[in-house]
Amino acid sequence: MSQQGETTLPDEQCLDRALAHPETGPRILFFSGGSALNGISRRLKAYTHNSIHLITPFDGGGSSQVLRQAFGMPAVGDLRSRLMALADETLQGEPEVYALFSHRLPGQARNDALAREVSAMAAGQHALVAAIAAPMRQLLHGHLATFLLRAPEDFDFRKASVGNLILAGGYLGHGGQLAPVLEQMANMVEMRGTVRPVVDETLHLGALLRDGTRLIGQRQISGKEVSPISSPIQSCFLCDERGARPQVDLPEANRKLIESADLICFPPGSLYSSLIANLLPRGVGQAIARSRAPKVYLPSLGTDPEALGHDLSGQIDALLTPLRGDLGGAAGDEIPVGTFLTHLLCDSSEAQAEDAAARHGLHCLSHPLRQEEAPRYLSERVARMLVWLAGDFRA
Repeated sequence: MSQQGETTLPDEQCLDRALAHPETGPRILFFSGGSALNGISRRLKAYTHNSIHLITPFDGGGSSQVLRQAFGMPAVGDLRSRLMALADETLQGEPEVYALFSHRLPGQARNDALAREVSAMAAGQHALVAAIAAPMRQLLHGHLATFLLRAPEDFDFRKASVGNLILAGGYLGHGGQLAPVLEQMANMVEMRGTVRPVVDETLHLGALLRDGTRLIGQRQISGKEVSPISSPIQSCFLCDERGARPQVDLPEANRKLIESADLICFPPGSLYSSLIANLLPRGVGQAIARSRAPKVYLPSLGTDPEALGHDLSGQIDALLTPLRGDLGGAAGDEIPVGTFLTHLLCDSSEAQAEDAAARHGLHCLSHPLRQEEAPRYLSERVARMLVWLAGDFRA
């Protein structure tokens, strides 16, 4: 069943309760990467401190790429970005830690000057570090010291995120594990939610295009740092840097998070590198299938180079393919769509929404888009609708 048109939230009391007690708010789980969800995440903090974000660590561009080349580690940029989006940004939080983690080195300065600046941070002598109270200060400049000790002499500091450098130092200091340092950073910024990599492994995203071209690495797929793909993506996979495909299993802790969620959301972002990449580990589809919570697809606004050749219905099919494959249904339609997806939440101007929802048997909800205040208004509207859907399920 589908329904189109502006949706009026039926239970404002549910939202008022969440605003009054966000610490007991719903467990809304996102499969996400990139920055597209950060605005919604910031608005969601007002309604729940229990959102869950499983993030792709397979990014191959920007500051993360430099760290991956230097240390052969998972990408931390999207994890750091979501940590900041969920941090307590009030005066009761830790604004000095937030400022350090959010600081990005300039791209035009001399590399040796930037290396000296990071060395001053590692020694606790930089103003951004000195402003942080002990013992957090010692822990942070300790992670930076570990990073500098292990970094190659020719490491490129230009445009580096200091938060990424801290996470890299913590990762190296914890024997190549992200989870311990993420927990430390989450506590420091008083994060209002949970952020975890979908798998804590060093892998890359690969894609097979419809014309037979095989691409290895997220930056080859996204169209942001190299030319956009010219043939639609037929399938994608996780691999090492040589293209070999290991078996990648969803960690048990993440399985429990998925199965305990009050709502599962497939949110905005690049279709393959931000969203579908998180659905590829073995066990993700099975965990989603076991959940009885609402499962909502929130498509991106605008043009996504990765969605070349995919209309809205085709994007839903692409999302369903790895999930069905995880249950042995790679060929097709014998596993009902409702096992993995129940709702489509679209901007009310999306002309394809009704047809896509009808084809897949989804409940179609819409939100109006006010162009004069689109980003802020849309983030608030979507956050409220997700909290309502999750609260309705819990009731």
